[in-house]
Amino acid sequence: MRYRQQQAVLKSSSIANRGIFSEYDIWLITVSLILVCLGLVMVASSSVTVADRQFHDPLYYFWRQSVSICIGLGLAFIIVRIPLIFWQRLSVPLLIAGLLLLVLVLIPDIGHEVNGSMRWIRSGPFALQASEPVKFCVIAYLAGYLVRRGEKVKKTFAGFIFPIIVLTAISGLLLLEPDYGACVVMFATALGMIFMGGVPLSRFFAWVLTAAAVLMSLAVLSPYRMQRLISFVDPWQDPYNSGFQLTQALIAFGRGDWFGVGLGSSIQKLFYLPEAHTDFMFAVLAEELGLAGSMFVILLFCFLVWRAFVIGQVAELTGKRFAAYFAYGIGLIIGIQAFINIGVNMGVLPTKGLTLPLMSYGGNSIIVTCVLIAVLLRVEFENKQCGRVIVPDKESIYAA
Repeated sequence: MRYRQQQAVLKSSSIANRGIFSEYDIWLITVSLILVCLGLVMVASSSVTVADRQFHDPLYYFWRQSVSICIGLGLAFIIVRIPLIFWQRLSVPLLIAGLLLLVLVLIPDIGHEVNGSMRWIRSGPFALQASEPVKFCVIAYLAGYLVRRGEKVKKTFAGFIFPIIVLTAISGLLLLEPDYGACVVMFATALGMIFMGGVPLSRFFAWVLTAAAVLMSLAVLSPYRMQRLISFVDPWQDPYNSGFQLTQALIAFGRGDWFGVGLGSSIQKLFYLPEAHTDFMFAVLAEELGLAGSMFVILLFCFLVWRAFVIGQVAELTGKRFAAYFAYGIGLIIGIQAFINIGVNMGVLPTKGLTLPLMSYGGNSIIVTCVLIAVLLRVEFENKQCGRVIVPDKESIYAA
């Protein structure tokens, strides 16, 4: 009888061990990989002419993006095996590390300036864009804070205002770089997470309006941001200067029609559309793959965000609040950034320098997004672990 009981225990443990490697969300993995692979193809297509002129290698950006994807997938493979309690315990140190990164990037001898912005910390051939890892740090911190101070956030003004003060400090550092796009994405994500934490609607909407007013004021008071707003309203007033990017993007959408001009056949990427492989890659995709390809990508992002919220809801129902808030934050930050990037490309939002998650060229962005997806997979895995009931072997039951 003892031998049979031992065999039953060993069999149950082998099932659990197989689950560590096989019981991740296959739909989430599949959709994420489709976006990554399609993005890699579009990076190659949209950058081939620019790369050939700048580096005499048509696939220069393709190879660099491939390396970043490999690094991101390698980190994801490790992080998906780290229990969420690890990130919960490190939530405050992660925030401090993020703040230090944002301060370091502003120091002249450490920060590296590109196109008038101090956003990178360069070490040899590698460059770290400080705002990207800070996204992870902020989401982890807010998830931990909502667990520790959840009741205060719901009932007291002090509990609600403290994370707003922290986000204001982070936003101030981002604006000093300046990185207005990352500031908007992080602030919107933070407000969304606080809303999911149960803050009263009146207080939430009051701060949403306040944040919107402040961000609009910053845009209006800054000459170059004001120029972007004017060109956004009517880019055809100055199609060869301030409205150049947007008009070229709109031409790309118009040429794409229903099914596109064919992969690799874009005209706008031939030095007409600036930043065709980064901020405006979606416009090239729309030109080459048409409305059908554009809608396919949008639906994939919608599924990704929906899945993140479903995973978060399941975690919340099973009492894992940190996991739930982390999942909500991941869904929000990917969804908001994708919405802004696609909106900018389509001319429904003012021009902002934001990449399309998992797709646009940008090593830091693709690596951090892969890490966020890995954490989301871990949340879903722990949801399944919490709901698993191991049924003993029938023979062991009868023998007992």
